[in-house]
Amino acid sequence: MNYKVVLNILGNVIKYELLLLLIPLGVSFIYGEQDIIAFVITIAIMLPICIVLRRIKSNKKDIYPKEGFLTVGLAWLVISAIGALPFVISGTIPSFIDAFFETVSGFTTTGATILTEIESLPHGILFWRSFTHWMGGMGFLIFILALMPSFGGNTIHLLKAESPGPTPGKIVPKIKQTAKILYSIYFVLTFIQTILLVIAGMSWFDAIVHALGTAGTGGFSNMNASVAAFNNPAVEWIITIFMLLFGVNFVLYFQLIKGNIKQVLRSEELRYYVLVVLASIILITFNILPLNSGAVSESIRQSSFQVASVITTTGYATVDFNLWPTLSKIILTILMFMGAMAGSTGGGIKTIRFIVVFKAIRREINKILHPRRVKSVKIDNNVIEEETISGVFLFIFAYITIALIATFIVAFDGFDMVTTSTSVIATLSNIGPGFEMVGAVGNYSAFSPISKIVLSFCMLAGRLEIYPMLIMFSPSLWKKKY
Repeated sequence: MNYKVVLNILGNVIKYELLLLLIPLGVSFIYGEQDIIAFVITIAIMLPICIVLRRIKSNKKDIYPKEGFLTVGLAWLVISAIGALPFVISGTIPSFIDAFFETVSGFTTTGATILTEIESLPHGILFWRSFTHWMGGMGFLIFILALMPSFGGNTIHLLKAESPGPTPGKIVPKIKQTAKILYSIYFVLTFIQTILLVIAGMSWFDAIVHALGTAGTGGFSNMNASVAAFNNPAVEWIITIFMLLFGVNFVLYFQLIKGNIKQVLRSEELRYYVLVVLASIILITFNILPLNSGAVSESIRQSSFQVASVITTTGYATVDFNLWPTLSKIILTILMFMGAMAGSTGGGIKTIRFIVVFKAIRREINKILHPRRVKSVKIDNNVIEEETISGVFLFIFAYITIALIATFIVAFDGFDMVTTSTSVIATLSNIGPGFEMVGAVGNYSAFSPISKIVLSFCMLAGRLEIYPMLIMFSPSLWKKKY
C-alpha cells in the first residue's frame, strides 16, 4: 500500500475544496451576512493541514485498485468533515454529527436533511448546501482529475471507484480529458437549466440553487416546501425534464455531440429507463386522479415530477406523496431501488444492473430447458463477461445486506416500520425522502446520533457503490505487506 500517494491526493482534495469554499464565501460577501466568518475560519483551520499533506511525496506514483478505492473512500469522508465545519462554526447546525449528516447528504446527492427551518438560513450557507450536490454529483475526484496535474500512474482506478455503474471507463484515451469532457457537459446542462428557470420566473439565487440540486440529483431546496413553494407549473416542468436528463448516462451525451445518434438510440439501458419512466407516470396518473378531482393535467404534472424525482434519486417534492394511494407508493418504492442509469448523477442500484439480472435469469431458465444450448448475456449486442455478471449479483447482495443491517440498527430508535425501512432505502439509494416521518414534508432530525452515523455511512456506501467504504474495514488493507 502506497500511503504517501494516498495522503498526497488527500492534500490535493483539501486544496480544491478550500478553493471551492471561496464561492459561497463570495455569496456571503454579496449579501453581507454573518456566515462570512464561518467560511474564513474553515479555510484557516484546514490550510496548514493541506500544505503538510501536499508536501508528502512518493517515488512511486502508481495507483493500483487498493490505493484507488481507499483514496476515494477517505476523500469523501474528508470532504464531508471539512464541508460540515461552516455549518457548525456559523451556528446553523451546532451539532457536528448533524452537520456531518447534512454535508454527507449534500455531497452524496441524497438530499436527506435534519433541518426543520431552511428559509431563514444565510445565503452563503444555503448556496454551500446546494453546491455540495453539484460537486458530488459527477464526482469530486473526477473534478480534481480534470484540474490537477497527472500522477503518471493508473488513475483509472480512481475513476472506477467513484463512478456509478458496473463497468465505468474512459470515453477518450486520457483520463484527464475524459474528466474535462464529463464536467463540460455537466456545466452546460446546469447553465441552460438555470437560464430557463429564471425565464420561468425564479430569482437568480433560487434558480441557481435548484439547478445545482437538479444537476447533482440531490434535491436540497432553499424553501421549506421545496419546489411546491413556487406554485409554478413552468418551473416544475423544467425541473422534471432536467431531472430525467441528468439521470441519463453522460457517455450518451458525448456520443450525441460526436453525431453518433444511432449508437445512442441502440442503448438498451436508455430504452428501459424511458419505458419505466413512462409506464410509472401513466400508472400513477390514473391512480391519483380521484385525489385531484379528475383533473388529468394536474395528475400528469404531479406524477411526472415525482417519478422523475424518485427514479433519478433527486428528492424534490411538489406534493406529499405520503397521501397517495398504496399502488402509487409501491411504484415509487420500486423506483427507489432501481435508480437512474449508470454513468449519470443519479443513485440507486442502477437500471443497467436490473437489465443484466433479468437477462442472466432468463439465460439460466433457457439452460434448464435447453441444456446443450450455449447463450451469452448481451447488452447492446456486446457480450457481458461472466465476471461482470457475478459482480452485479454480488453488488445487489451487498446492497441488501447493508440495508438489512442498517435497518436493524436504526430500529433501536423505536420508529414505525415504514419510517425505519424507508429511511435506510432512501439514504442507501441517495434519494432523501422516504415515507411517513421521512416523507416529502418530513426530515431526519428525530433520529439518534448513532442512527445518523449509520445513515451517513449508507449515503456514502450508496454513492460510492459500496466497496470503497467496505474496503476500509479490511484488516489486510492496513498491513505494510499487502
